[in-house]
Amino acid sequence: MRTEPLPWPSPVPPSIRSLQALRSAPVQDLAPAAEWIRTLLIDAVGRTGGHLGPNLGVVELSLALHRVFTSPRDSIVFDTGHQAYVHKLLTGRLGDFGQLRQAGGLSGYPSRSESVHDLVENSHASTALAYADGLAKARKLAGAGERAVVAVIGDGALTGGMAWEGLNNLGAASDRPVIIVLNDNGRAYAPTCGALADHLATLRKDGNCAGPNLFTVLGFTYLGPLDGHDTAQVEAALHRARALRRPVVVHVVTVKGKGHLPAELDEADCLHAVGPAPAPGSPAPAAKAAAPSWTGVFGSALARAAAERPEVVAISAAMVRPTGLHPMAQQLPGRVFDVGIAEQHAVCSAAGLAMAGMHPVVAVYATFMSRALDQVLMDVALHRLPVTFVLDRAGVTGPDGSSHHGMWDSAVFGVVPGMRLAAPRDAPTLRALLDEALADNDGPTMLRFPKGNVPADLPAGRRLGDIDLLHQTCQQPNDVLLVGLGPLAAACLAAGQALSAHGLGVTVASPRWALPVPGELVDLAADHALTVTVEDGVRTGGIGSALAQACTDAYVSTPICQLGLPRRFLPHGPRDDLLRAAGLDRDGITASALRAYDTHCTPPARRSKRIS
Repeated sequence: MRTEPLPWPSPVPPSIRSLQALRSAPVQDLAPAAEWIRTLLIDAVGRTGGHLGPNLGVVELSLALHRVFTSPRDSIVFDTGHQAYVHKLLTGRLGDFGQLRQAGGLSGYPSRSESVHDLVENSHASTALAYADGLAKARKLAGAGERAVVAVIGDGALTGGMAWEGLNNLGAASDRPVIIVLNDNGRAYAPTCGALADHLATLRKDGNCAGPNLFTVLGFTYLGPLDGHDTAQVEAALHRARALRRPVVVHVVTVKGKGHLPAELDEADCLHAVGPAPAPGSPAPAAKAAAPSWTGVFGSALARAAAERPEVVAISAAMVRPTGLHPMAQQLPGRVFDVGIAEQHAVCSAAGLAMAGMHPVVAVYATFMSRALDQVLMDVALHRLPVTFVLDRAGVTGPDGSSHHGMWDSAVFGVVPGMRLAAPRDAPTLRALLDEALADNDGPTMLRFPKGNVPADLPAGRRLGDIDLLHQTCQQPNDVLLVGLGPLAAACLAAGQALSAHGLGVTVASPRWALPVPGELVDLAADHALTVTVEDGVRTGGIGSALAQACTDAYVSTPICQLGLPRRFLPHGPRDDLLRAAGLDRDGITASALRAYDTHCTPPARRSKRIS
């Protein structure tokens, strides 16, 4: 951890220099401390990038939590951990905050390796209530029921199915005191949708906790609604909740982006997440046309296709803008459905739409898609329904870290019967593959692409079935086949040129539909002495493994060198650096291919590897 001074000149208020100081500080010292924290957040997150809006909204709430509860003896679990920045500041990590989300620095989410105050490393929504249920059961069994269990969950995360399962279990257990702090700002990324949002709006409007409501019907004591920016009011409610010794919902109303006018006025997402701003005094970047993002290319292509195909509908799990559905939502608002943070419901609802003759497009971040594996498998694939899944942020995502790298999807969904998976390498292939997916009525399809801007177009020299050939050397025999999946085709092309300079005959192939493995790819492998697959998904069980199995089934003995991400959780850091560390850049691919060739390929191997 860093020990050098912070770059902010204002001294740290005495009331927040330690948790002990915070708990003993007079209440009148809390408002200036909250203002100081907001100033720091705006400055720091502006430098590093990160989740600004959610944390500006929980400053007073976080102060109150740490004044009432003694962490880590009392357990505080933050649902969707991007609202835990203030918690980090208050629990001894102020001096490291300048390195938030930087390689080797603080995580943008709770992290057990950083602090004993970070109990749960969750950044997937709707899990905190289940954690709290288990913690409270364990406290009771251990005779430690005086140790409080607190779950802090936003109204957006409360739309998720797991949250409702947690409410169902917690409300019925009057002998297990769990305090649910409902941080209600009316939003996930966008305004919270559905009947729950309407109910919370009614509670906010009435401002009266005396009557029955959803939570009291489920067995909770309900306290609220409270002004979440009044630390004293929230603190008093939390003390009361603890003293009740039963399940309690403390409903606090906050403003996402509070104290930062651009965030408060941003109707899109209240500056939910921001990128780093240029350093003060740095020269302005040269004006140039920005390359389109993968998300933007997909969004435009989908809106165009939906206008031409009346059967196309789209579903979002509370992320219409981040997944590129906003253009279609503006153009065809009745055909885009936001179901809240509920991936399982999204997929099963898509199955119903497909059964009724529609072609649903379910757009989800790759890291969240695994939450709905059962629905993809048993509700969509079992019925051979035409549902297209579009996975944004596939592969290495960068500063969001281990919970957000979309590295599992190819291995997880590659086993689903009838699933066709494509990995476009550039904008033209993304548009073409989306059109092909929407025209496929025989079963589910899946497209995956990474975070960031699309690379330069990589036109194919020629097409071989579902395989684009990007490079072939003239010399024979064929030594090395490089199979570049998706955007890693560019690195494979560069590596192929480097291998050619070593005197090897090289073919660079870019599968358009990678799963099921095209027969043409097996034939190509049979015609080369060595095949090297390169993918930005986990290597174990990935597309390279599927090709190796397909070659074995076809009695092709060509050695398959599978390059991909290791089977471990990767840290946060720049995408290019993490890919380089995994050997997935030009130099790493070249070195791996040369080692594999020297190991497996003697001169007699320079022939067809198909066993007769």
